[in-house]
Amino acid sequence: MAHHHQHDHSAGHHHPTPNHQGRTFIFTILLNLVFVAIEFAYGVIANSTALMADAGHNASDVLCLLLAWGAVILARRQPNQRYTYGLRSTSILAALANAALLLVACGAIAWEAVHRFSQPPAVASLTISIVAAVGIVINGLSALLLMKGGKKDLNIRGAYLHMVADTAVSLAVVIAGLAMLHFGWYWLDPAISLAIVAVIVIGTWGLLRDSLRLALSAVPKEVNAPAIDMYLRQLDGVTDVHDLHIWGLSTTETALTAHLVIPDGRPDDAFMDCIAQTLKERYSIHHSTLQVEQGTTNHACCSLVATEPVQHRH
Repeated sequence: MAHHHQHDHSAGHHHPTPNHQGRTFIFTILLNLVFVAIEFAYGVIANSTALMADAGHNASDVLCLLLAWGAVILARRQPNQRYTYGLRSTSILAALANAALLLVACGAIAWEAVHRFSQPPAVASLTISIVAAVGIVINGLSALLLMKGGKKDLNIRGAYLHMVADTAVSLAVVIAGLAMLHFGWYWLDPAISLAIVAVIVIGTWGLLRDSLRLALSAVPKEVNAPAIDMYLRQLDGVTDVHDLHIWGLSTTETALTAHLVIPDGRPDDAFMDCIAQTLKERYSIHHSTLQVEQGTTNHACCSLVATEPVQHRH
């Protein structure tokens, strides 16, 4: 049997540089920490539990940013004898943790909002609107800084969604504060909070689903497994493909292993390199390991995308 390993870290597209990502996270974390302190202080001054609760929510977002940043750092660690793929999968765990934390925060906000419906408290509406307006600027700027990296990295996307959610919350608080200031509609505070929670949960569900699938070694959603299976089966000399496995190494890198049955002989390196390059460029497979067999024995274990049942025999 011949084995061919192809490892390419370029991933077929450009990612933000590690240094750029680090600077983005540091600036965003510091910016939000300052805002949390200011928001909580004004919440105490204005006797506003809403502002203090939102400050706590923003503090949880700082924790999420720290998780995402830590995962980016760990993902750059070199492989060793214990972790042969390095610590790339920490980015998957961070994305999953971010989604879970965001849903927990939504639950806390919804719980408080429901309790406020029965007897909406009078609040310092003008102070709330001003502080929330500052929050729009800070959270919006944080979201913009993370937006580019979030397009390709599920981990950074989690942090980005946190900032977008906070921006929406701040905007709704500004509107509610102005309405309460002019009309005394204090019931708007819990009503808008519940509406925002619903929007955040809908947006977060996709992040939770995708990160959970990656944590369970599912095929990443952007990878077309049946198309890859068909491509490998149509290669010259290939009569069968089995043990095709595809999974996410991290939130940005995908790995593949497969057994190719080629009865007429063993292909040269150029043939194998061409397959690996096509897998990378056409199908976003960044790490491929291909095993070549002549088909003289039946040693297939299983196939994720095979159209016919495979016999088990070892």
